[in-house]
Amino acid sequence: MTLKASFGSMNINHYKLQAGQDVNQAVADLQTDPDVEYAEPNYILHVTDDVVAQATGFYTYSTLSNYLYGNYTSPSVYSQNASSTEVAAGWANEVSLAANPERPIVAIVDTGVDYNHSVFVNSGAMWTNPNEVLNGIDDDSNGFVDDIRGWNFYAGTNNPMDDADHGTHVAGITLGVGQNIFATNLAAAKIRIMPLKFMGADGTGSTSAAIAAIYYAVNNGAQVINNSWGGSNYSQSLLDALTYAYNHKVFVASAAGNATANNDVTDMFPANYSVPGQMSVAATTDYDYLASFSNYGLNSVHVAAPGYDIWSTLPGNSYGVMSGTSMATPFVSGLAALVLREAPTLTGYQVKNLLMNSATPIASLRGAIYSGARVDANNAVTAAKSEVGTQAYQPTYTEGVRAPASAGAAAGCGTVANMSDGSGGGGGSMSVTAILLTLAFACMPLLAWVSLIRRSSGKNRRRYDRFVMNSDIKVKVGGRELTAHLKTISEGGLSFNADELIDRGGMLTMNIQSPDGQEIVQVQGHVVWSEENKAYGVQFDQAKENVLSSIRAWTIRLVKAN
Repeated sequence: MTLKASFGSMNINHYKLQAGQDVNQAVADLQTDPDVEYAEPNYILHVTDDVVAQATGFYTYSTLSNYLYGNYTSPSVYSQNASSTEVAAGWANEVSLAANPERPIVAIVDTGVDYNHSVFVNSGAMWTNPNEVLNGIDDDSNGFVDDIRGWNFYAGTNNPMDDADHGTHVAGITLGVGQNIFATNLAAAKIRIMPLKFMGADGTGSTSAAIAAIYYAVNNGAQVINNSWGGSNYSQSLLDALTYAYNHKVFVASAAGNATANNDVTDMFPANYSVPGQMSVAATTDYDYLASFSNYGLNSVHVAAPGYDIWSTLPGNSYGVMSGTSMATPFVSGLAALVLREAPTLTGYQVKNLLMNSATPIASLRGAIYSGARVDANNAVTAAKSEVGTQAYQPTYTEGVRAPASAGAAAGCGTVANMSDGSGGGGGSMSVTAILLTLAFACMPLLAWVSLIRRSSGKNRRRYDRFVMNSDIKVKVGGRELTAHLKTISEGGLSFNADELIDRGGMLTMNIQSPDGQEIVQVQGHVVWSEENKAYGVQFDQAKENVLSSIRAWTIRLVKAN
């Protein structure tokens, strides 16, 4: 296998199989390894054919007035849907930007966002990385070069531009909960949108890309994550990612699905994961009826929001209408961000409960979803004002017994229909060479060495022997130079301790002194794992032969590590 990515704080590795290998056999083999806590395929997500969230109109700003009536271009009027959600009243009730300049970050994990759209540009809504400069260097050492406005996890670039409409529409709904996005003169945004693209123009993405986006969002300051997608396959690694978000007090909103299904009976993930800080969202019409396409569930779906014929932004400075739980979910995400403006100490768990408790009871929702209510913007803002200074709290959550992903039937949610491992259990297919493997390790001391281990007949075989060094080294990370303690070394990599957090991926440059102090070599490497920010594993990247020869000579005088 080839190591593709490592999520150190979650203790998860992402591997790619060699061409011709069978993913099911690889998973079965890995499950017998005592060093592997669980193994599962990296599911490919597909757009469903019967999704309700389809654009029914594309309009430029100049022609939009033909479809919007009354005073909809006024800053004080809300016009994205006609439900009685008291959005405009909430605006009048909110603390102003002048009084509170804090703008919570909402990560849109989707098909990307058209960050050049005039709505986002003129309102200043787009999140920008304050520690990154467009210069070809990973300035903040987070493992992403020039991630000035988020990341494209589908293509592996710093351009999260939307090429499928969906993410831009979702982002406009999120922003619109806090202001009229159709106003002639746009107000300054009260929130920030972090665009994280993990699906392509064809509507497909992978579990590993979704995990990477969630991991990035948490590590880069997002307080709210919007998931307007899903499928029927259980993924332990995706659950671990949401648990990671929960442990960092992040609120997560996930779409309940568009299959008119009972989620208590038929699972929909990620919405059905029991993470306490996640809210599963159903869709309602302008008249507060459960939308005909919306999934429901008395135990599994928490709250409803408008999701039928929602006006919002589309790529190319356009606007249009979409329907789906994909549209209801960002309404909740935007409202959660406004709650956090009023009461920034609240955890995602507390925000979830506040939104449910402040929602308006709806007779048609009673018995269909857990709260029996549709969210109310003004009630939520009012409730948040009473929580100012409230101590952060959330219960301890264990993500359950880790197990391999189970195959499930195709289902629809947002833009995603199903996840498939290519083995016929799902609704799609792909070549074996495209299959990736997601692993989590519980017992390995350093994942740097995991990538160097080869297995045969159940016995461990290292490609390179490790040797104890016990010396100080200089580590250059971006513009910083740190002193660290080198623990072990081999021709393939090294391990060391450092007092400062650097386990965010990316390249490191190290000056290593020989045991006798007579020679110094410089090597570059990639951080692949850390343990509680104390121990790091670094894998050398194409080290020069003369450097490897020096290390090889040193090891004659070193003690072999266990």
